[in-house]
Amino acid sequence: MNTKLIFPLAAALLLAGCASEKGGDVYTRDQVRQVQHFRVGVVESLHKVRIEGTKSQVGTTAGTIVGGIAGSGAAQGKTGEVAAVLGAVVGGVVGAAAEEGYTREDGIEYAIKLEDGSFISVVQAVGDSEEIKAGDRVRVIESDGVARVTKF
Repeated sequence: MNTKLIFPLAAALLLAGCASEKGGDVYTRDQVRQVQHFRVGVVESLHKVRIEGTKSQVGTTAGTIVGGIAGSGAAQGKTGEVAAVLGAVVGGVVGAAAEEGYTREDGIEYAIKLEDGSFISVVQAVGDSEEIKAGDRVRVIESDGVARVTKF
């Protein structure tokens, strides 16, 4: 396999590992077998939102490595060193932007009127879970400051 393809593929695999689901039907390992409390309410309204992507060091690091290697092959001597540094800087910026873009998600903000008459808002990712519409009766499940909305 061409070594010039190995690094971009490795970067893509690293970025794929950063993606996470935030839908109403996705639980973390820490939430499994834990007591979670829920309240019942009715969805008053909803609207689409964008959930920003992750901004870890994975994208920046992968981009820096790939850019530095690509830049170092551009020339020999001092010019090659300068190209390697510029390639690393540009690669880091591009890698960070790629990670954020790759992990960005569509979401929905639910405005919910609870049975006690109070109102809350919960944002969660759009996933493969059942569609929730205005007027639907829902459960707002809460655990350790994390909430999710599911049909009741």
